[in-house]
Amino acid sequence: MTKLMKAGLVSILATSALYAGTYNLDKSHSNVGFKVKHMMISNVTGSFNDFTGSFEYDEKTKTLKSLNGTVKVASIDTANKKRDDHLKESDFFAVNKYPEITFKLDKVEGDKAHGKLTMRGVTKDITLDLENNGSIKDPWGNTRVGLVLTGKIDRFDYGIKYNTVLEAGGLAVGKEVKLIVELEGILAK
Repeated sequence: MTKLMKAGLVSILATSALYAGTYNLDKSHSNVGFKVKHMMISNVTGSFNDFTGSFEYDEKTKTLKSLNGTVKVASIDTANKKRDDHLKESDFFAVNKYPEITFKLDKVEGDKAHGKLTMRGVTKDITLDLENNGSIKDPWGNTRVGLVLTGKIDRFDYGIKYNTVLEAGGLAVGKEVKLIVELEGILAK
């Protein structure tokens, strides 16, 4: 590679870095949710109320560059305390041993976000659909970006295998879990 080509590459990377910024999650406008089949005929929806995260977003190219998130499993909320308490036990999340779920983005290809999801001490590569809702300046002068990540995982892959066989056949809790993560970030100053 010639010196001129190296200089050009360094210039491109430096210019790209000028437009990329770190965004902290605005928890009051973000949601980490899920949906799973119940008795094969309906869905149970839930969310985690305690989570943190940040991402890097390139304003010029409108591209997500990095994303890291942590969920406190004890904050699970399915609008049913008895069920939530059971989900925290060893049958499901084993919150005393595995208090957090983490996600780390590896790369974005088009509208697909590839990363590593760690739950119950198991890390797996997953691919999520990425919806980029763009950025705005809010009335207080902050730059905000909105992103939605959706996808599916097999809970058995993470050692969450508890189930009950129904009398009519089938399982009480579906293996497939749909993830719905809505993020609004504020540019760090």
